[in-house]
Amino acid sequence: QVQLVESGGGLVQAGGSLRLSCGASGRTFSSYAMAWFRQAPGKEREFVAAIGWSGGSTYYADSVKGRFTISRDNAKNMVYLQMNSLKPEDTAVYYCAAALSLVVVRTSPGYWGQGTQVTVSS
Repeated sequence: QVQLVESGGGLVQAGGSLRLSCGASGRTFSSYAMAWFRQAPGKEREFVAAIGWSGGSTYYADSVKGRFTISRDNAKNMVYLQMNSLKPEDTAVYYCAAALSLVVVRTSPGYWGQGTQVTVSS
């Protein structure tokens, strides 16, 4: 069982940067693969990035590749999403997610945070 809480969202101008954080409860955080998803108004939730339990494997959606970086700190039970060169189309609610499998976390994770709003103005 893991509980997730996101933070770090906000309003930023196009071209700017934000770093999202996700804190996880539980002593087995390092066993979980972690991911970020996002949902824009009127659209379905979509995968953004994922990271394996050790941090050695990462995956990104094509739309954010080269601009976003996912990382984790197992000692602090934290996962991060550094977002650079933000575009208005990145505007969405961003969700942290967890699963025991790096494959599953990218498609149907069992654990979700409550989300944090990111708004990019043009």
